[in-house]
Amino acid sequence: MLTLTLFKTPVIKFKRLRMKNILKFIGSSLFLILFFESCKKDEHKVYYEGGTAPTLTSSVTGNTIPLSFLNKDQRAILLSWTNPNYMFTTGVSSQDVSYQIEIDTTGSNFTYKDRKVITLSNDLSLDINQNTFNDYLLNQLQLKPGIPHNLEIRLKSTLANSTAALYSNVLKYTATPYSIPPKVEPPASGTLWATGDAFTSGWANPLGTPYATSQKFTQSATNPNVYELTVNMPGGGGYKLIQEQGNWDTQYHMLTGGTWDGGDFEKKNADPTFPGPPSGGNYKITVDFQRGRYTVVKL
Repeated sequence: MLTLTLFKTPVIKFKRLRMKNILKFIGSSLFLILFFESCKKDEHKVYYEGGTAPTLTSSVTGNTIPLSFLNKDQRAILLSWTNPNYMFTTGVSSQDVSYQIEIDTTGSNFTYKDRKVITLSNDLSLDINQNTFNDYLLNQLQLKPGIPHNLEIRLKSTLANSTAALYSNVLKYTATPYSIPPKVEPPASGTLWATGDAFTSGWANPLGTPYATSQKFTQSATNPNVYELTVNMPGGGGYKLIQEQGNWDTQYHMLTGGTWDGGDFEKKNADPTFPGPPSGGNYKITVDFQRGRYTVVKL
């Protein structure tokens, strides 16, 4: 009898323990099921539902944008536009809206690589004076002064990461840019030379030793403020532009941010140098004093 009692007690405890674990497991499973069901019910997916293409208007009456040196500080054009009201399933978007004003010549369909693009954030207007607008036409679109040009202007709006692009109507105008002094003073003598170890001749700017004629620029036949040079370059190294032999004070050097194939420059005895191209070959170097920019193209 004693033996039987001792045998039954552990069995009962074991069964009770196992049953308790099973109940715990069932309870935990029910909790997880209810939790995930609750998450599914509380889940809200936000979808983009669209927006309204902005309407672009301007202060210009007629079709001519006024430009003159005498009135350079006065308004050329005031552009205004409506909010695109980007909509999501939660309502009107609270995200910042980015805008780009595009100015291009008629017929280019806003694909010209040097069209003027002005980026703004959240603004609904842009006021441009005559001096600034004239600069856009001369130095960005590279239009000839003293001649009327047909222009088109439109607005592009986007949300974050340039998504959900909307385009406005296109405004069409005529404008005649006026001549302005070059951004960088051209060579006084009308001559320009390249020197440096980006060429086989190396660095050489001594008095009494003439430059290699292969490194002398010629003025453009269509624009006296543009100098051009086609030359063989071995690759690597650097160079500067010299207008007077033996004189570094009147040299031209690249401004920080430029690369071997293009950038801004100034007249000053300073660094950095213009970098040579990464590989050898024949290259055309174009130096535009009107815009203060240089370009290098492999032929």
